[in-house]
This record gives sequence, structure tokens and C-alpha cells, in this order.
Amino acid sequence: MIKFKFQRLKIIEQIAIVFFFAVVIPMSISGFIINNISQQSVRHQLRETATLVASMVSDEMDFIIRSNNTTLNQIADALDFLPTNAQKQAFIKEFTKKYPHCEKINTVKTQSELDKIVQDSKANEKFVMTTKLKDGSFLAVTYNTNDIDINLFKSLENDKRQIYILRDNKHLVASHNYTSEVFKETMAMLPENTGEIEKDKPIIFGDEKNQPIAYLKFKDPKYSIIVTTTEKMAKNSIIENRIKIILSVLVAILSTMVVIGFYIFYLYINIRQLFKAIIALSKGNYEHQIRLYKTSFTPFEIVFLVNEFNEMASEIHKSYTELAYKNKELKELNEFRSNLIDTVSHELRTPLTSIQGYTSRLMRNDIVIDEETKQKSLRIIKEQSERLKRLIDDLLTIPDIEGMRLRTVNTEVELSQVFEQAELLLRKHDGHEIIVHLNSDFPQVIADKGRLEQVVVNLYENAIKYSYPESQIIVDTEVNNKNAIITIKNKCDKISKEKLDTLFEKFIRLDDEMTRTTRGTGLGLFIVKGLVEAMNGKIELDSSDEYGFIARITLNTVNANE
Repeated sequence: MIKFKFQRLKIIEQIAIVFFFAVVIPMSISGFIINNISQQSVRHQLRETATLVASMVSDEMDFIIRSNNTTLNQIADALDFLPTNAQKQAFIKEFTKKYPHCEKINTVKTQSELDKIVQDSKANEKFVMTTKLKDGSFLAVTYNTNDIDINLFKSLENDKRQIYILRDNKHLVASHNYTSEVFKETMAMLPENTGEIEKDKPIIFGDEKNQPIAYLKFKDPKYSIIVTTTEKMAKNSIIENRIKIILSVLVAILSTMVVIGFYIFYLYINIRQLFKAIIALSKGNYEHQIRLYKTSFTPFEIVFLVNEFNEMASEIHKSYTELAYKNKELKELNEFRSNLIDTVSHELRTPLTSIQGYTSRLMRNDIVIDEETKQKSLRIIKEQSERLKRLIDDLLTIPDIEGMRLRTVNTEVELSQVFEQAELLLRKHDGHEIIVHLNSDFPQVIADKGRLEQVVVNLYENAIKYSYPESQIIVDTEVNNKNAIITIKNKCDKISKEKLDTLFEKFIRLDDEMTRTTRGTGLGLFIVKGLVEAMNGKIELDSSDEYGFIARITLNTVNANE
């Protein structure tokens, strides 16, 4: 049995479905209903306009009949006034020329002659009016049908309906948009009992739904008006309105789709940005920020959510950065602790062993120790004690340098005194000669005398440890731009720039832990740099083919502040 598995739709798919059911279907149903209502309205309008046109033609026909009746009476009065027949014929001839709408004017003496003229006019579908003269004869005026049509249908020139004016419901007197085929069909649909129809009031007959026909019958004279509405005209009106409704619905749907499309576009882009940011955050990219496309279509909730997310991501990144920094500090602290224990245990063991050994030797009572041996033992104990003191001083200086709490008392210092005292403190040269180039007029420097001596001793010890055997330690001094430059250099293998850049760090030695051949903590240059900078100075390291290690110290001279 196959189980149906529900699959969640995307936002754009859900909006498309909602749009279809909430907009397209309701608008289509509304358009269908409006179309049906419009059809009924058009059909009703066609019936009403047909009735209205019939009434208009009736009014025009009544006006023409009255006008023609007036003309007939004028002619009759004139003929009654003229004494001779010749004068009467001359008047009739002249009047016919002057008023061309009177196609023919006849005077007859008998009723039979008048009836013949009327019958001929009916046969020829002419409009004729008659009256009796005072001398007993009859006057018959036949009017021009074209003139009647023009006057009757002048206001209906653009109307596509067919209009017929009948005499005795048989004879066509006037017409508008006449076609024989439609006329025959209309006459076939004419009610049989027209005599029972109420006179002077239009009625609708025929196919009232698609082809309404208005019928109006006069009491006197016996004329009737028929206004037809062709099926094509009705369909065109209905189709025209239907097209307008369909176009309106389509325009409404398209307009809604455009607006919703813009809304979906910006909403979808911003939501995708949010998804990307969440994925980036889940993968550890805490620096990712959502770049929102803000427009009038962007909802307030999305803007609020993005701002809150970016703020949260910033806080997480900040916390992560702080945590990484703390971890780095802990790692460095752990390395420092390990290196310190290793260094202290290694560096303290040798002097303590020497002190312990020579002290035990001096305390023995079972042997006689001569004076020279005693002095030698005491000298070694003192040297090792001083070595321990310097090591402890270096270790105590490290926290002050790292915490930037190192304080120096900077005064005017003679460099010659510093170099002399440094050599005395050094005690042991291991066969290396220290040559100091210092002019007698060299200016005093601004420094802490004790700290500067500590710097020089550290550099001497470093130079002695790593220089070639029996080589000289050179100390050069010069003044440059009111700055005193002290250069201490020794001959050794050239040091790479990468190695030089790391020598100011803690526990860094020229020889690594596996091939260590010299004594030292690896803290000397770190302490030297901290002390020199505390005295507002600068120290740089360099290496050349001649001198493998060069330390260059720059200090302010007394004249630098003048």
C-alpha cells in the first residue's frame, strides 16, 4: 500500500495557490456573474431604446403630418381663392417648383378619381394627403418620400436599427436602413391581430431576448411604426460589453499579479538572505550580516527580524572573538607556565648545584682547605648567587612589562659609567673582549641608570653566549638628530630575518630546545625591549655577513628637549 507523504510547499508556491483560490477564481466567478448581468442589462437597454426610437419617430411623424396638413390647407385655401382653372393650374405648377417636397399636386372632380390617386400612391409606396375644396372637387398632394425619410430619420443617422413606417400595416411609406430580407422577416413576425393593439403606445414583439422589435400604431391617420433590432446588433452589443468585462477582469488580475509579484520578489529575496545568514551562522560564520533590500513592499516584521538577527549575530561574533582571544591567552599562559617551569628548573638547577656543592665543600671538617681554595669557592658561590639574582630580577620584571606597569626613573645618565658598571656586573667574559667606542664629549642620555645597566648586561651576556670563540664584542655610539644610538654587535652566523622578528618574544632562543648548547632563559631580549621602551627609547635587531647579531638602541639625549 502506497502511503501519501505530505511535502511542505515553499512560500512562493503557497502564495501562488492562495492567489489562485483567493483572486483568480473569485474574480473569474465575479466576471461571469457581471457578464450575465450585463447581458440582461444590454437586452433591457435594447428594448428600452427600441421603444424610445419608436416614440421619437412617432413624434417626428406627427410633426411632419401636421406640417404637411398645414401645407395642404394652404394650397386648398389658395385654390379656393383663385377664380379660374387656368390660374389654379398655374399656382399648382409654381408651388410645386417652389416646394420640391410636394412631388405632385392633383385636383380631381370626383371621388372615384381621388380613390384612384390614393390607390396609385399606395401601390408606389408614396405618401399622399387629400382634402375637399369648396367647389366640390378634391385636392391630392403626393409628397417626396426621400424628403420625408431625411426629416424623419435625421436624428437617427448613426443608428443601425431598421425603421419602417407603414400605412394600413401593409404599405411602406418611409424606411431607415432598409433591406428587403429583414423587412420580410419583420413583417412575418408582425402580430396578426394588430387591431386589438392599444394605439399610440409602443409594444415589444418578436424575439425579445435577442431581437426585440418595437411596434407603434397611430389612431389617425392609420399609420404604424416598426423599429427592429437586428440579431447582429444585439450580439455585437453583448460581445462588446463582454469583451470590456473580460478585459477589466484580466487587467485587475494582471495588476494584482504585478503588485503581488513585486511583493513576493522582495519578500522572497529577503527571506533567502535570512536563510543564508542562518546557514552561515550554523556553520560558524558569525560575521555574516543580512543585507536587507528595503522597499515599500518590505514588511515591518521582516525589517525588525533582520535587525534583531544582525544584532544577535554581532553579539555572538563579539562573544566568540572574546572567547577566542581568551582561549589564545590561556594557551599562551599555559605555554608560558610550561616554558617558565622548564626554564626556571633548568636555569636554577646549575647555580644551585654549584652553590650547594661548594658550600658543602667549605663545611667539611675532615679535610684541610687552603686559603686559595676557600677564596675560589666563595667567588664561585658569589657569581652563582648573582646569576640567580639576575634571573629572579628578570622573572619579576616580566609581569610589569606585560601589564605595562613598568616604571622607570629617567634622569641624565653618563653612558661611560653605564658601560663600566655593566662590565663589572658581567664578571665573566669567557675569553671575549668588549670594545667600547665612546667619545669623551658624548652627550648624556635620558634614561633610568639601573635599568639601562640591566639592558647592557643582558645584551653583553647575549653577545658572549652566541658569538664565535675569542671574538670581540663591539659597542659603537653615535648621535643622530639629537638621538643617541648605541650599537652592540658580535660575530656569529648570520640570522634570518624571520628568526630576528621572533627574538623579542618570550622564551625564544637562537638554538632550539633539542640542540640547546648555551645557557639562558630566552627572556633577555624580551626584557630588554620592555625596558628600552619604558625609557622612551627604541631597539632594533639586525644581522649582516660580518656581524651576525646587531642590537641597535636609540635613546633621547639631554639636548633633544631643548
